[in-house]
Amino acid sequence: MVQFVDWDVAAATAGALGKSGPRVTYEEAAAAVTELRDLTDEAARHVAEYTGLTAPAAPPVRIVDRRDWASVNINGLREVVNPLAERLANGKVGNNVGTAIGSRMTGVQAGTVLAYLSGRVLGQYEVFSGDPGQLLLVAPNIVEAERKLGADPRDFRLWVCLHEVTHRTQFTAVPWLRAHFLGEVQAFVDASQLDKDQMFERVRRGVATVADATRNPDSRASVLDLVQTPAQRAVLDRLTALMTLLEGHAEFVMDGVGPEVVPSVAEIRAKFNRRRSEGNPVEKMVRRLIGIEVKMRQYAEGRRFVHKVVERVGMSAFNKIWSSPLTLPRLPELSDPDLWVARVAPVAG
Repeated sequence: MVQFVDWDVAAATAGALGKSGPRVTYEEAAAAVTELRDLTDEAARHVAEYTGLTAPAAPPVRIVDRRDWASVNINGLREVVNPLAERLANGKVGNNVGTAIGSRMTGVQAGTVLAYLSGRVLGQYEVFSGDPGQLLLVAPNIVEAERKLGADPRDFRLWVCLHEVTHRTQFTAVPWLRAHFLGEVQAFVDASQLDKDQMFERVRRGVATVADATRNPDSRASVLDLVQTPAQRAVLDRLTALMTLLEGHAEFVMDGVGPEVVPSVAEIRAKFNRRRSEGNPVEKMVRRLIGIEVKMRQYAEGRRFVHKVVERVGMSAFNKIWSSPLTLPRLPELSDPDLWVARVAPVAG
């Protein structure tokens, strides 16, 4: 089968380039894992009570290290990209030497990106590798972040758990959400209007753009260069609106629950926001290229949207947003929540 990315090479590269975690004793590591498991269960109770969303079959949390996180994401990406390659090749086995070499090169580049991210991600609800998805908490990154922030460890860990458990709740309490998200990703690919060779080259250049940013901070290229057709841009608008909602909702919940159960939440939030905005020029370039800067804006814009809607119509009416894909916010509604309220949850009287 034709491969866009040599995933074995990607895994080996991510493992080789990934940074080691903070210095901890075996006892400290074991205690952190145990506490994160317990705090995940506690966070689930708080999130359900605060949001009114129930997830009867939520999968258990997985506490992972940086290498494990990269491996899980490689497996998830493999599930998405390999069927695409097979379809574009029309089921034919590819023997093109140039394609094989290119896939190994892209594997190195993908592994480089994942190694970078593996040292920064605190948690993730991963939806690609199976239904209904899996909740990951990256223990070394959480410990390293709380130390750098000078935060109370239990408060910080519960605060992180509240955010990530909210994502798990979104995808497990809303039964159609995962299929809808994956369908939009597929729609984005289908709208590319590229043949196999063009798609391979586009993927290779997109990954290379990110990997090369660490060596050339003056680069002005962006992964958004992959977006070429009007149909792709329409899908991207819908995906952007959805991700902004999901991230903003998680931010709103973690801070809404926080004051009751995380005594130092205000201090943590202030320090964490400063941490998000900081970074050397090269790191900022990489964050922009791979979409982290966009994600930061999604946190803020999405949180404002959720806050304004809940403030106006209450949590129960806000939850109409999860009724179907048709009730999700459109991109213009995120900056003008009244538009969404008027369309989906008009205020009586």
